[in-house]
Amino acid sequence: MASANTAPSPGAGELFQLFRDGSARTKAELIELTGLSRTTVSARVDALLATGLVTPAGEAASSGGRPPARVAFNPDARVLVAVDLGATHGSTAVCDLAGRVLAARRTETPIAAGPLEVLGWATRAAKELLEETGRDMSELVGVGIGVPGPVEHATGRPTNPPIMPGWDRFDIPGYIAETFPVPVLVDNDVNLLALGERHSAWPHVDDLVFIKVSTGIGAGIIAGGVLQRGAQGSAGDIGHVQVPRSRDLPRDPDDERDLEAIASGPAIAQWLTEQGVPAEGLEDVVALVRSGHPLAIEATRQAGRYVGEVLATLVNLLNPTVIVIGGSVARAGEHLLAGVREVVYRRSIPLATQHLAILQSQVGTQAGVLGAAIMVTQQALSVESVNRLVAEQR
Repeated sequence: MASANTAPSPGAGELFQLFRDGSARTKAELIELTGLSRTTVSARVDALLATGLVTPAGEAASSGGRPPARVAFNPDARVLVAVDLGATHGSTAVCDLAGRVLAARRTETPIAAGPLEVLGWATRAAKELLEETGRDMSELVGVGIGVPGPVEHATGRPTNPPIMPGWDRFDIPGYIAETFPVPVLVDNDVNLLALGERHSAWPHVDDLVFIKVSTGIGAGIIAGGVLQRGAQGSAGDIGHVQVPRSRDLPRDPDDERDLEAIASGPAIAQWLTEQGVPAEGLEDVVALVRSGHPLAIEATRQAGRYVGEVLATLVNLLNPTVIVIGGSVARAGEHLLAGVREVVYRRSIPLATQHLAILQSQVGTQAGVLGAAIMVTQQALSVESVNRLVAEQR
């Protein structure tokens, strides 16, 4: 019977999780960590070595006699396909099991072109990338896809996506599986941005919120180290929240538009045009802000204040450690971020903001692809998936 100080006896899948931090370990160290017998640890390490998920990693320092061998996670054992689809662009990449991009393609295909055209491009690009990296279809563990709209995560089908005409209830996993017969996971793009940002920039932060301000506005919420999707997958849809009333906000009392309608890139462009500054869309807004146009800068900062009004409620409710602001409007400069900070720190309770950091995205345009890769590895390297893989090797 194991003592109170030892972990429950794990199978190969549980044992593999100890290697996920990237540290190489000897069998003696694994025995100490798990409380398992030397025979059991040896058998399970050998089983993991047979799958290729772990690999010999040299020898540890010897205290006398033959140096003990070390074993480490092998992220090159398999590959995955990660796809990030935005309102006006698409990115496809082949990644290793650590989320490292091995090869990538990007196109300006608009999501409004429809699922057949956009996903057709993504699958063709993925096949080319697999060939380019010299990886075989048998090495593929899964495909992860992010789309700019609400997704029923259990089925991978978009549900009434406002900027995705022709995509409602489209069977994305079924379509992709015709080319790649592996698990296909689909999620809202902002959720994947949150995963990518945390993995790359904030790996030790368990409570993080990613806010994307672009063609639309959304939030990816990580609480207790876990991405929060909600019951059907709609958690974080702050773009359709009505901005709370405030004496500081220059809005007509009868204005009942939601956050996305007054603070997104297209909303800023519309307001500037009404003020006599022609702006056809998001790209024009970004260009005007970067050129130092005073009205565009003030409009962007005001958009940040609107976002901040909604985020103040979220901060009081969830008490995150970090809020990351990303998306095209945020990348135009610090003005959106300044507006968000101005309101959140004033309207949230002091305990919630005592250690709160509100920062610009550090990962940039690859965060979506990275998040899609992390989503796939969370399933492909889970205890259950590794145990199945071990069983298949026998």
